[in-house]
Amino acid sequence: MNTCEPIRDRQKVKEMAAYYLRRGQIRNYALFAMGVHTALRVSDLLALRWKDVYDFTRQRARESVTLTEGKTGKHKVVALNKTAAEALEELLGAARGPGGNGYVFESRRDSGRAISRVQAYRIIRDGASAVGLDGGISCHSLRKTFGYHSWRRGVSPAVIMDIYNHSSFRVTQRYLGITQEDKNRAYRGLTLL
Repeated sequence: MNTCEPIRDRQKVKEMAAYYLRRGQIRNYALFAMGVHTALRVSDLLALRWKDVYDFTRQRARESVTLTEGKTGKHKVVALNKTAAEALEELLGAARGPGGNGYVFESRRDSGRAISRVQAYRIIRDGASAVGLDGGISCHSLRKTFGYHSWRRGVSPAVIMDIYNHSSFRVTQRYLGITQEDKNRAYRGLTLL
């Protein structure tokens, strides 16, 4: 069984985002931006409706998204950072006038429906291939990328575990994709004497 990997190189994350924007693929960019900034599963991303992420009264993206995770059934509140909010606002501006109940990541072929998981996979694989990331990158990589880069920035693994709703720290460890080089950096980076 192949396992997906996080996108460890921050430059590659930026290159993927730029790839979608350069091609005018605003929906694909927003999907990518939301994936790496919210740690939501692709099924939960695709289920998002505009009313969930956008305050039409205030004419701006919501500060947070409240949802029930499809896989676990757990209630979750996800804060939207500036990049995710701006990606949503850009998508809304480019969309064909979605209603509040319309899907954020709407299918171009089947109006009124969200893109499929298969299409989401194709979108992510296309971007990964374009920037030279071969193998091991899938929609779930976006979720893992969030955790990996949060951990590298100093966010406690316990907080990441809670964000992921993992019941075991072992699962979170696998998600973080810690490599021997990461361990070596820890060994070399600590000087106590």
